[in-house]
Amino acid sequence: MNNIKRGIASVALMFAMGHVHAQTADTVTQAASNTPKTGQVVDKIIAKVDNYIILESDLQKSYLEAVSQAQQGFETPTRCDVFESLLINKMMVAKADIDSVVVSPAEVMVQADQRFNMVMAQFGGDENTLIEMYGKTSDQLKAEIETALKEQMIVNKMQAKITSKLSVSPAEVRRFYNRIPKDSLPLFSKEVSVGQIVKKPDVSRAEKDKAINFLLSLKEQILNGEKDFSPLAREYSEDPGSAAQGGELGFFRRGELAPEYEATSLSLKPGEISDPVETMFGIHMIQLLERRGNTFNTKHILIRPKPTEDDMLRAENFLDSLRTLIMTDSIAFSKAAKDHSDDRNTSDNGGYFSDQQTGANRLTLRNLDDPILYFTIDTMKVGSITKPMRYQNEREEDQVRILYFKESFPAHRANLNDDYERLKTATRRQKEETLLSKWFLTAKEEVFIDIDPAYDRCEVLKEK
Repeated sequence: MNNIKRGIASVALMFAMGHVHAQTADTVTQAASNTPKTGQVVDKIIAKVDNYIILESDLQKSYLEAVSQAQQGFETPTRCDVFESLLINKMMVAKADIDSVVVSPAEVMVQADQRFNMVMAQFGGDENTLIEMYGKTSDQLKAEIETALKEQMIVNKMQAKITSKLSVSPAEVRRFYNRIPKDSLPLFSKEVSVGQIVKKPDVSRAEKDKAINFLLSLKEQILNGEKDFSPLAREYSEDPGSAAQGGELGFFRRGELAPEYEATSLSLKPGEISDPVETMFGIHMIQLLERRGNTFNTKHILIRPKPTEDDMLRAENFLDSLRTLIMTDSIAFSKAAKDHSDDRNTSDNGGYFSDQQTGANRLTLRNLDDPILYFTIDTMKVGSITKPMRYQNEREEDQVRILYFKESFPAHRANLNDDYERLKTATRRQKEETLLSKWFLTAKEEVFIDIDPAYDRCEVLKEK
């Protein structure tokens, strides 16, 4: 199979570019929504696997998505490669039926709700705009997202089952590296190891009380019948992900939301509205909509009290003192980050930014998606720590941080000393592909497969 057993040079390119083989949940959402209405499209079934089908339009969407990734630096697949991947996915879903591998409806519902709300937020929660752009109602869109997401979750579960006992030894990594032709070794750009310690200013009691009193005034308007919850959420809520949907978050499982938010939500009766409750995100007023088993759906109005100038200065002074302790070797940067940083994405990693593919604490400057961070690091010396700097995080909250430029790695050809984690990841991917190849040869005998003659040229069922 072409896209399972590609050869060493192709695998080297794969790990150089960080190619992701499995379709992500975000891609599932995109595939279910990003198909503008362009008139009547002639479609047909091009493959069947037991009770599951692949349409010509499925192949076209997936191929365009794959080509789009290739334009970002990934290896360009052929239509046959993409067709083969789709066929393998359908085989995994069909085999999941046989092997009793399932995902719970609640699990699908929770994730589908979250992704549906993200898509609707792009349209400002306006269903008419959605229909105009894509010819789909919100119910149709949600059903498509649920169907696509359920299939991908089953595929992921099957892949995890097939590869569950797979491990990679240092000797295997060395063999993998030694088998790559030297002229095929990828050239990596300059990389850096950078950490941060973030301090979220403690907002004064007076500012919090202002937010609480404002939410109480909104609650009074709702209880008096003057206003409804959803229009007030659209007007006042400072949660950009849910405001457009009238504050509705969709279904979440226990343990997925802030503890204070969850405890308050589960103490309510359906339709009941809470008094304001504080979480790390701000002050919320919550309405419970529905409970289903261990999942629950709520609306909320979020107000984020703003730090005053004095609050910001206190945060700066705290980080300045911490910086002095680090620079005098009184405390290690990683320990200071774990103990004091308010950024959960980096604090557990000793404050360091990490590569999403390998988990290594090294990344190229262009992978730093914060332009201010990029330009700051570009002007720093290795080993230096900035003075406290004010910035806004992805939720546009005012925070303060110090940055530590630990190490710089010059551009270089891949080698075992500098790139072991990348090579280990690539070795594992190759082993997974070999394992999936063996699985495919066995599984194809256990399911019914019918392929349109137009795709016989892809020879996806032949052992290669």
